[in-house]
Order: sequence, then structure tokens, then C-alpha cells
Amino acid sequence: MNIEEYNYDLPGELIAQTPLKNRSDSKLLVMDKTTGELQETIFRNIIDYLNPKDILVLNDTKVIPARLIGEKEDTHAVIELLLLKNIEGDIWECLSRPQKRLHVGTIITFGGGLLKAEVTEKKDEGIVIVKLLYDGILMEILDKLGTMPLPPYIHEKLSDQSRYQTVYAKNIGSAAAPTAGLHFTNELLEQIKAKGVTLVYVTLHVGLGTFRPVEVSDITKHHMHSEYYVLSKEAADTLNNAKGKIYAVGTTSTRVLETVRKEHDKFVPCSGNTDIFIYPGFEFKAIDGLITNFHLPKSTLLMLVSALSSKENILNAYDYAIKHDFRFFSFGDAMFIK
Repeated sequence: MNIEEYNYDLPGELIAQTPLKNRSDSKLLVMDKTTGELQETIFRNIIDYLNPKDILVLNDTKVIPARLIGEKEDTHAVIELLLLKNIEGDIWECLSRPQKRLHVGTIITFGGGLLKAEVTEKKDEGIVIVKLLYDGILMEILDKLGTMPLPPYIHEKLSDQSRYQTVYAKNIGSAAAPTAGLHFTNELLEQIKAKGVTLVYVTLHVGLGTFRPVEVSDITKHHMHSEYYVLSKEAADTLNNAKGKIYAVGTTSTRVLETVRKEHDKFVPCSGNTDIFIYPGFEFKAIDGLITNFHLPKSTLLMLVSALSSKENILNAYDYAIKHDFRFFSFGDAMFIK
């Protein structure tokens, strides 16, 4: 499978730069995954497509202000770190720029020394392992020094940092938001529950695996970076006893559920790291449908949604979305593939 098969042309003005004033005012493109039939509506009307006894699975990860700008302690050269994954204690996997200036033993200082990072290992693709050095509580320090790690295609400054969090964000650890969930308000979630739909929460800390571009022509040769996930006993029991359909909110929730079903053939309480790569030919065992945003050309996320329906159906839906001025990517509009 060639990467160019998952390419499409997107006018730059359709890349959403800021979130809408009301989260649930986004457009929603509903697609039948089998026939490809499309319906256009508003996101808050998602409730009309859900039935009592259905289960909606949401990723409750919380984004940390993971983007840090500092300087080398010796030369004062400017260094950017993006905290990707907490390995253990104060040891973190980071994306660095420019990595060529960093070596094992390099000290990077932030906020005049309020936080320091010592490079303990250099890896490929800009990845470094660092030990963070500080006094106090790390998350309080990051709140002072860090910024939300917005994707590079967003050029507008985010005035309200909470808009890059879901309203149900709880477990700290992501380097990017699970953006399909950004459309939900607390009010809409209460209405969905009142209809008899069960909400189930899983955790996947979004890291490099979700947004790293595919850089090989044969997509089957792409390697996904692993991301940490948790499926609780309560969630596993609810999913195993599902009487209706199981709909994932976002590709991250999908990856948790499909990882667990692939490894255990049922839902079991577990945690660990997943590098599951879902592309056409994948056999879905966990979900019946997916609420998701519109994804970048040539991305693993575009391949995942193509696997759930077909590449032809997805690209046709994207063509419709472009012609009808849908907003794309993180702060953009949504799709419901059912």
C-alpha cells in the first residue's frame, strides 16, 4: 500500500486555527461505513444517532503544558523540548529541536533554572531521554513555564488553554489532545446519558505515535511509537456486557479498545504500552463506529478511518467536506462513521 493513496489536496483556509465559541456548534458529517452515504448536520445532533444501551467510549487523558523553551547551560543556545512520555520518576522521553546541539550530559535550563533537563540518551528522529531536575511539584512548574503543545499547522495563539482539553480530561499525561472529544460539552454528555447511552472512560496518553508523519512509501513499513494506556475493571465489565453498539470517541480510544481485544480476545482490566497500527485490512473486534475529526493527508489516522470503512468512502467524504467548507484538523469539524 503506497502512501500516495492516502493523499488529498486541502485548501489552507480550511485548516481551523481557533476553536468555535461553543464546542458543540461544529459541523458533523455522518457516514454509513458500508455504503458511504453521507448526511450533514451539527455536532450536538450526535445524540439523534445514538440509541439507548449504546456505549460511548471516551479518552479521559489530560494534556500537560508540555512545550518548553529553554537554553543550553553552557552556550545559551535556544532549545525546545516537547515532553512526550513519562518513562519513570523524573525520566522523560522528549522531542527536541535542534537535536544536533544536544549530547549526553547536556544540561538545558528553563525559567532561569526553575527547571533543568539533563540529556541521558539520544535516539533517532529528534528523540532524547532526559532527567528533569527541580524543587517542588513538577506539574505546578510546567503550568508556569510550559505551553500547550499545539500542532504546527495552528498559527494562532490560543487565548484559553482549556480549549485544548476535553471537558472530561482527568488523567495527566498527554502531549496532544484527543481532539474528537473537544466537541462535547458537559450539557451534551448529560443529555446523552439521559437517553440511556452509557459513557465509558479509558486513558491513552497521546504521544508521538499518534501524530508522527508516515515517512515511508510503503505504509506497512511504518513503525508506530508506543503510547501508554489504561483500561479499568469497571470499563472492561461494562464493555463485555454491552447490549448495544460500541462507539469510540477518537482514534486514541479506538486504539485502546482494539489493542485489548487483539491481545486478550475480550475486554480485560489492563495497562501498558501500545504501538498498534491500524490500516486497511485490519479486523476490528472492539468497536462498531467512530466519532473523529478530519485528519491530515498521509497520516496514520487517515489510514485508521479508512480501515473502518474504505479508502474510497473516506476520501469521498473528505471531498464532500472540502466542497462544503468543513473545518479540518484539531479545532475543526467532526465525522461520525457508523
